[in-house]
Amino acid sequence: MAASGHTIVAGPWLGEVGFELLYWVPFLAWVADRASLPPERLLVISRGGTAGWYAPFAGRYADVFEHVSPDAFRAAHDARVAEIGEQKQTRVTDFERGLVETLAGRAGVGRWTLLHPSRMYQSFNPYWWGHLPPGWVHRHAIYRPLAGARTDALRLPPSYVAAKFYFNDCFPPTEANRAFTREALARLARSGPVVALSTGLNIDDHHGERVDEDGVRHLPEGIDPARNLAVQSAVVAGARAFVGTYGGFSYLAPFHLVPAYAFYSDPAGFSPRHLAMARSAFERIGAAGLLRLHAVTEGAAVVDGIGAARD
Repeated sequence: MAASGHTIVAGPWLGEVGFELLYWVPFLAWVADRASLPPERLLVISRGGTAGWYAPFAGRYADVFEHVSPDAFRAAHDARVAEIGEQKQTRVTDFERGLVETLAGRAGVGRWTLLHPSRMYQSFNPYWWGHLPPGWVHRHAIYRPLAGARTDALRLPPSYVAAKFYFNDCFPPTEANRAFTREALARLARSGPVVALSTGLNIDDHHGERVDEDGVRHLPEGIDPARNLAVQSAVVAGARAFVGTYGGFSYLAPFHLVPAYAFYSDPAGFSPRHLAMARSAFERIGAAGLLRLHAVTEGAAVVDGIGAARD
């Protein structure tokens, strides 16, 4: 691809935030470094305004939400899961092919070649399947901290905790977990400002559970879908801590060198290999120990400790 001289279109990334942060972005950074690609040769297609995650190695970015609505995106997501049997982009679908052709054309790209996420999945399967250690991923990935972004328009307090609770396999939507979410946010809010990362967008399986407790501040309504992850990333980057569900989104804080307190109720609901890889990656960027995983049963003491540790 590099030898062709054509623009390399990387994407479209439509999957989970955690896989994007932990595997796809570092994989593309490695590709750019190994092939000595100048930034203008790489056009990344993702969603939610994540261009900053790919800086400085990718000089061009196109957002899926500039072409499709959140409802259409969700429908395509559900269709891919039904067609392939999973969320992961293990092959190019007709929807993805159409996105690339449209967005590459809008970006003024003439001749291009596609670097689809399925290449990354093929490369890292030996680690995910347990055949090779984390060093295999490190051989094909470059990890670096994410740069912060300006949040002046949000008028955030000078010191705050960012929070995002959502339901997944390790934190299912039980009444006990809903009660824990409400109690955790209430306890945090009694100690200082809390900014909840609830956008109201139902575009994947990671939309936040909105909890209206006194002292909990929500993001403004009507955030442009093409900027929603950029806004959330900026809020996390400026926080003194992140509190929420353990899952891919909780990786965002350590990549911004912010401590993350992540909770689960079912230890069988997450992959130890992804957790091990995350901790290995954070150690590589000088963020060792910033991902702090806790069972819900430890929640009250942990949350009170976060509230006591104010700047």
